[in-house]
Amino acid sequence: MTMDPAHGTIGSEEVDQRDVQKNNFADLGGNSQPHQEPRRVNNDPRAKQQKGNQPRRDRRDVHGWVVLDKPIGMTSTQAVAVLKRLFNAKRAGHAGTLDPLASGGLPIALGEATKTVPFVMDGRKRYQFTVCWGEERDTDDIEGRVTATSDQRPTREAILALLPRFTGVIEQIPPRYSAIKVQGERAYDLARDGEVVELAPRPVEIHHLALVDQPDNDRAVFEAECGKGTYVRALARDMGRILGTFGHICALRRTLVGPFDENDMIPLDQLEALCDRAASGEGSLADALMPVETALDDIPALAVTRADAARLHRGQAVLLRGRDAPTSSGTVYVTVAGRLLALAEVGNGEIIPKRVFNLTGLTASTGRNERN
Repeated sequence: MTMDPAHGTIGSEEVDQRDVQKNNFADLGGNSQPHQEPRRVNNDPRAKQQKGNQPRRDRRDVHGWVVLDKPIGMTSTQAVAVLKRLFNAKRAGHAGTLDPLASGGLPIALGEATKTVPFVMDGRKRYQFTVCWGEERDTDDIEGRVTATSDQRPTREAILALLPRFTGVIEQIPPRYSAIKVQGERAYDLARDGEVVELAPRPVEIHHLALVDQPDNDRAVFEAECGKGTYVRALARDMGRILGTFGHICALRRTLVGPFDENDMIPLDQLEALCDRAASGEGSLADALMPVETALDDIPALAVTRADAARLHRGQAVLLRGRDAPTSSGTVYVTVAGRLLALAEVGNGEIIPKRVFNLTGLTASTGRNERN
């Protein structure tokens, strides 16, 4: 067996992992659905056809990542549903919510790729966003109600002098309209019901924050690269308060999520066109998929023999032996004959499988295994 480091990349984000749990695995077919009474069996053979006599398509196994360039106005949950329909996939989920206001990279995991979602969510995210000065809004973005106003406008010098205060590890109070739970209720549900929502500050890390443009006195364009849990909306709010002018997000685009950057994004219209061509036999949906292991670029890869692979596939540990046995410990992804097999922990002289992958079905084209 041999061990090679996987390629590392960086990225950044607006929302906390807790905020997206309700969306990430909403379509994974788990036990999160409410109890339903068993449906009556219909023995009529016509029941196998949908309304309008259209044959029902059985969902299929599709495994890989699609990085959608999400258009403005679409929710992340809607985007997952659209891709699930286009690929006729059994399972799908996303790796980090984008608000309807935002555009840009929304990584969507299909099939076995859903097992790697946490690795993408834990990566850095990068955003370009525009702050409109002079108004603070209850949602901290342009879709909210105005709660405070100011005639003051910040100078370029004042903005540049402020940026170091928002770089590094800082304390941030999440927006009231967020999916954080307060005594079992989502903060945005409480806020919509008119309740006063008090959220505690928490540490977040902003790796990079720069002023990109200042098209006029009312607007400033920034780029931020941050870790998980960082709210760009809260960043705009807090900068506006300190500058004495108030502020809110009026445009937001995500340009990087973990290992996925703008080169990996595909607009919805292009994806739909590819699906149409594939349906007519002029192409393959596999061309739109990125391999499952793309999400694992920043952890080591470990190649094993077929005999060891058989044991790991059954959930059994494998002893490390021989001169080529790795001496390090921690999380690895295991391959056999170049194919992803499992996520595992290495330690105490053995490989312990944690998540085994079953990649039977549609997977990424061979050429997609090489990153541009």
